[in-house]
Amino acid sequence: MKKAVFLDRDGVINKAIVKNGLPTSPSLLSELKILPGVKESILKLKKLNFVCIIVTNQPDVSRGKTTKNTVIKINNFLKKKIKLDDIFVCYHDDKDNCNCRKPKPGLLLQAGKKWNVDFKKSFMIGDRWRDIQSGEKAGCKTIYLDYNYRRDKKPKNPDFVTDTLLNAVLFIEKLQIN
Repeated sequence: MKKAVFLDRDGVINKAIVKNGLPTSPSLLSELKILPGVKESILKLKKLNFVCIIVTNQPDVSRGKTTKNTVIKINNFLKKKIKLDDIFVCYHDDKDNCNCRKPKPGLLLQAGKKWNVDFKKSFMIGDRWRDIQSGEKAGCKTIYLDYNYRRDKKPKNPDFVTDTLLNAVLFIEKLQIN
């Protein structure tokens, strides 16, 4: 079985666009800005033999604020630029009550099945309580990137809290050595 790092997209890989104190997704490829240290972080994870998988909620598609095609373009661009192994997307909104929308673990479970993942040896990194809760439900260790979003609740018990992906990866690296 493989070990994986599941990564939220907006706010972890690329800069989230904060509106009214809440992070949102870029709605156009031209709005996408990869965060500093992301490429280096993914390379470090790969050297530690982790599969790197984005798991992302993209409800703006069902809300009519962007198109599925735009999300696919953004994801393909990211996959090429930073050598990700895979990307799993939920296009639903809360009202759809699907199994794939975080905080439910459906995206992680789909990815885990495809990539033969050992969740006990894996991590979920996210900047929202939904990410952390989905990781916990799947059985991963969780790392919360705390950007102090004004209108978002904080997760209850992440395994580690930091403010950059690179710091999260250094924490994972330390755990692998010990």
